[in-house]
Amino acid sequence: MDIRKLFARSRDKAARRNERDKEEQQSVGGGEGERDVDEHEQRLSAAECRGGEEEIEGTQEGMTLRDDTDRQESQRAEEIELVEAGERQREKEGQQETDRPERSHPRDETEKTVATVAENIRLGAREKSSVHNLEGHTSDLGGKESGPNQVKLSKYPQHNFGAKNRSFNANWFESFTWLEYSKAKDAALCFPCRIFGKHLKNDTFVNTGFQNWKKALDVYREHEKSPAHKASMQSWCSYKASEAHGSVVDHLDSASEHEIKERREYLSRVVAVTKFLGKQNIPFRGHDEGMSSDNQGNFLECMNLLKEFDPFLQTYSAPSHTTYLSPSSQNEVIQCCAQEITKAISKDIKEAGMFSVMADEARDGSTEQLAVCVRYVAGGSVQEHLLAMVDLKGFDAESITTAIEQQLRLNGIDHVKVVAQAYDGASVMSGAVGGVQAKFRENHPMAIYVHCYAHQLNLVLCSTCLAIPEARKLFDLLQNVYTFFSGSLVNHDKFKETQKQLGLQASELVQLSKTRWSCQLRSINAMIENFPAVLTCLSNISNPTAVGLHANLARFSTVYLLMMFKTFLSVTESLHKYLQSETVDLAKAEEFKCAVCATLQEMRTDDKAAEVYDRAKALCETHQIPESCAVPRQRQKQRRMEEYVVESSCGAASDLGNAEKLRTAVYLPCLDRMVAEMEQRFSSLNSTVLKGVQACNPGSSNFLCEEDLRGLADHYNVDLKQEEVLVAKNYLARKQESLPITDMQCLFSLLDHFMFPTLTQVIQISLTIPVSSCTCERTFSVLRRLHTWLRSTMGQDRLHHLAIMSIERGALSKLSHCQLIDSFAKLKPRRYSLLLKK
Repeated sequence: MDIRKLFARSRDKAARRNERDKEEQQSVGGGEGERDVDEHEQRLSAAECRGGEEEIEGTQEGMTLRDDTDRQESQRAEEIELVEAGERQREKEGQQETDRPERSHPRDETEKTVATVAENIRLGAREKSSVHNLEGHTSDLGGKESGPNQVKLSKYPQHNFGAKNRSFNANWFESFTWLEYSKAKDAALCFPCRIFGKHLKNDTFVNTGFQNWKKALDVYREHEKSPAHKASMQSWCSYKASEAHGSVVDHLDSASEHEIKERREYLSRVVAVTKFLGKQNIPFRGHDEGMSSDNQGNFLECMNLLKEFDPFLQTYSAPSHTTYLSPSSQNEVIQCCAQEITKAISKDIKEAGMFSVMADEARDGSTEQLAVCVRYVAGGSVQEHLLAMVDLKGFDAESITTAIEQQLRLNGIDHVKVVAQAYDGASVMSGAVGGVQAKFRENHPMAIYVHCYAHQLNLVLCSTCLAIPEARKLFDLLQNVYTFFSGSLVNHDKFKETQKQLGLQASELVQLSKTRWSCQLRSINAMIENFPAVLTCLSNISNPTAVGLHANLARFSTVYLLMMFKTFLSVTESLHKYLQSETVDLAKAEEFKCAVCATLQEMRTDDKAAEVYDRAKALCETHQIPESCAVPRQRQKQRRMEEYVVESSCGAASDLGNAEKLRTAVYLPCLDRMVAEMEQRFSSLNSTVLKGVQACNPGSSNFLCEEDLRGLADHYNVDLKQEEVLVAKNYLARKQESLPITDMQCLFSLLDHFMFPTLTQVIQISLTIPVSSCTCERTFSVLRRLHTWLRSTMGQDRLHHLAIMSIERGALSKLSHCQLIDSFAKLKPRRYSLLLKK
């Protein structure tokens, strides 16, 4: 391409720019001297066309003018393109004249002049940019919420552009809504590009601001046409629309929130059914849960029953793969219920700062289950709860201790102070050297061992019955009678018919059991109430067994033993029931035990023995049983046994034909044995600790005795303050007049924890020490109803969770559906979201 054609094209472009400058003069109203600037530009264009044929007049003046006006980037690019085109033309011609000698040519001088002009333009632009570059953003620009900062001033700062002063025009805000003005920079910026633009850090309208007011309109129009500005404008419009009507994300979130609420509403029905079935020990699964089955199991049938009356379930359609009705989902909801219950128990223990452990094991089919329970004080009252049901793999002390420690660690309470441990009297549990209580105390040295009082009382009665031959024979006879009538439907029907004929209330005989507490008294009462029916029915049955049972029952000595044990066991029955209470404290239990012992000792009189004899005689007269019977032949003592004291001999019947012999051979020995067993078995507790516990009991003689309280406090590392004890005595003396203080719980609630910090801590320790492990025994009673032969394939985890739901049904009822749904949602990643945004 000819270089002169390029020069001509450049001259035409310069002419068109001059015409646009005149239009801008009319719109802006610029000052005088604009014509001189145009003449300079025309002279510069003419110099570019002549190219070297004559000297370029006014070139330096044009250079200075361009330095002042800071031409925009498009004009500089055209000049650079012009120079590069000239260079390419020169290279082309240089290749054609490679062999020619070097010589000067007017065209070379023209190209050099043009290159010099272009380079000066670039250098001038850089100098101008460095002068006007105000780094950093100012605080007078608009924000995303406020929009562009379109400041309208009465007079804007003016700058000299050649011979004319120019400034920003407020009318531009109406034509270009995206435009904003920075008073600190005295520059125009593009609001959407600055706020929403991407990769525009080097853009003038984003970084330093635009200040060439002469070319403002052209630059504004060209900036509006740029793709980056259009994208920024679209983002700005979207933002304003989202502020007015909400963004797409908000709409999606709103739709998602509605779906989540529906899923949670649906899950609340599932959770409600699960809580109901778990609380009532009702099986969940069915043998055939298919759609064509007539009985899909209790869980699905309950859901179908709800659907008949629940409009929401009738309209809601759960996804086929996310119905939350599968066996795995049932197990997860059951697990969440149990975890929330144990989490609440652990939280209360941590707040209390101390607790006691109770454990007992029982056989469940082919496995040995260990029930781990805890006792603590929360809300001013004593709480006993099941913590875990563990499948024991070993039956030694080490395995049992490890299982207990593991459950404490899993529930996060292994670091909390353990004040006591309560087990039964088995050697593996109570061994002072190698038992569970000794190994557990290695990690928890302050945890004293308490032998379950209820077990001890039961052992008192069992030992008495085994030690006295007549007592043992009586209870064996009662068990044989029960077996005779319950083992045969024919005999049982005859017994029921006899009850009707005699006008007796329909009732059953009671089976004896060594592990079932106070069953002896219930068995004796049942026999006395049904004594006429039993004798009549046995006499009417011509069976050798029935004849033998009738002969043993129709004796005066048997009736006397029934009346005697009814009297003795009635005294201990109230203590049996009290020891099974969850809120019983050690001080009260010790008081009641002493009262029972004193009552039994008071019965060791001739009047009480005569009273028992008279009641037995009256019953025998009613049923025509003779008072005296044939005296059995007395067996002679063998010579080889003369040096020994023989209390009884095998097969030898005692002569119990009169009141004196019954008193000396039966009444007094049984009474003495019971009292001795109670005094011996209930004295295993540490006397220092027991005295300290009794000192916390308002009904004891050593109430608030500082010496006894300090012994208990020193054992548990509590620095008891003497001043607190003295103030508490005076305070309670005033309160006792208006409000009677009956037990330790009332005392603990009455004393302020901030006023008496160490004294209340000692009282809390006394309340935390357990008396019995009856909570564990109740757990096994529930286990017997829960793990039936119809549910024999249940796994250990499901059994553990269902046992907690059934036993801790009070805590289960307090759990809200939302709490359980949140726990279910966090249990593992879900296909659909179930958590609402907070």
